[in-house]
Amino acid sequence: MSTTRSPGAGSRRWIEGWDPENEAFWEREGKYVARRNLWLSILSEHIGFSVWSIWSVMVLFMSPAIGLGFSPSEKFLLVTTPAAVGALLRIPYSQGITRFGGRNWTIFSTSILLVPTGLTFWFVQQPGTPLWVFLVIGALTGVGGGNFASSMTNITTFFPQRHQGWALGLNAGGGNIGVAVIQVVGLLVIATVGSTSPAYVAGLYLPLIVVAALLAALRMDNVDAVRREPGMLRAAAGNKHTWWISFLYIGTFGSFIGYGFAFGLVLQNQFDFTPLQAATYTFIGPLLGSLSRPVGGWMSDRWGGERVTLWNFIGMAAGTGMLLVASAVDSFPLYLGSFVVLFVLTGIGNGSVYKMIPAVFARQAEQTITEGGDAVEAFAWVRRFSGTVMGIAGAVGALGGVFINLTFRASFGGAAASGDAALLTFLAFYAACVVVTWAVYLRGAAAREASATRVSAKVGADA
Repeated sequence: MSTTRSPGAGSRRWIEGWDPENEAFWEREGKYVARRNLWLSILSEHIGFSVWSIWSVMVLFMSPAIGLGFSPSEKFLLVTTPAAVGALLRIPYSQGITRFGGRNWTIFSTSILLVPTGLTFWFVQQPGTPLWVFLVIGALTGVGGGNFASSMTNITTFFPQRHQGWALGLNAGGGNIGVAVIQVVGLLVIATVGSTSPAYVAGLYLPLIVVAALLAALRMDNVDAVRREPGMLRAAAGNKHTWWISFLYIGTFGSFIGYGFAFGLVLQNQFDFTPLQAATYTFIGPLLGSLSRPVGGWMSDRWGGERVTLWNFIGMAAGTGMLLVASAVDSFPLYLGSFVVLFVLTGIGNGSVYKMIPAVFARQAEQTITEGGDAVEAFAWVRRFSGTVMGIAGAVGALGGVFINLTFRASFGGAAASGDAALLTFLAFYAACVVVTWAVYLRGAAAREASATRVSAKVGADA
């Protein structure tokens, strides 16, 4: 491995010859470099998620008391807008890593968060600001959602396949927890200075963004392995597994981010909670869902992403059923408990579906090796191709958050003014995910495992 610097006093640092599958290299120096970049990636992605979900907190403050009285339907629209923009930005953000390098893109993607955060800080202090202004600012906060795709694409190149479930789960979980943290910040602000001072929430993040960008500039690396061959995005888009996995990720990550954005509003509308009452509970689900994501990666390393994903969707369907029961008997404790379980399962499912990505394409690499292809080149292709698929799946999955919020908006805006119609829709979708996981990835699992054993034996014999 060598480190090269372009002219300009080291303004751009690249590590050449990055090969984490080489165990000697990995133990000697690779794991130390990878872990340093992982922790800094988590920090940047965490702040990105917090900014992306800031409007799930801002809407709890919006009331006639501060000159920003909007209807429940308008508030659901406000939390839907960042989700939609963040989803659409995920593919270009994942490509930004491959073009400019992980360190360079992280500096940019973190620094740009100052724009929407600063605008939020200013305009929530201006009574009478029209809805369209907040919709524009909400759209700009969507850049925080793009950080996930670039971060995951970057980190997958640093770690060998045998550690990717853990590393990607930790990276994603540390980022996802930003949804919970900003809601805790909102709770603390409401509890200490009241529900009329939303600017404190945005103001806290402005210096944190600067610190994260500086740390990325000083301590992160670009690696040559992240660069992709031309046409990789087109090839990934043409692979059927890209879209099956994206469909499953709608069910897991789409649910996590959608519920995370909508939970406070759901409690306000379902149980007539005040902002303080809603904020008291909104962080619990996203926090546990974030912490469970590395668990999903670890479970998938042990039992396989497909199996974990199947049972996880069965659990999510059961949890949604319990939410309908809780709504029917008007039980807040059961409703909250069922939602928390659902959040935990979204986290586990996020980890297991992302673990499926390198595993599915590793099987294609094994087939190439069986046909006489070079093993090193085949698995280098897996890392690059998997990173591209992660960008696509992350974008499609995040659109599930838009679906969640629009469905809740329609459900609470209907004659019944409850979330039951939305929950029935989600239950049907989780059932479809169970069918897809079994039919596409588990029905022929025994034959694939036997084939993989034959490939391993052949590779060992050739060695």
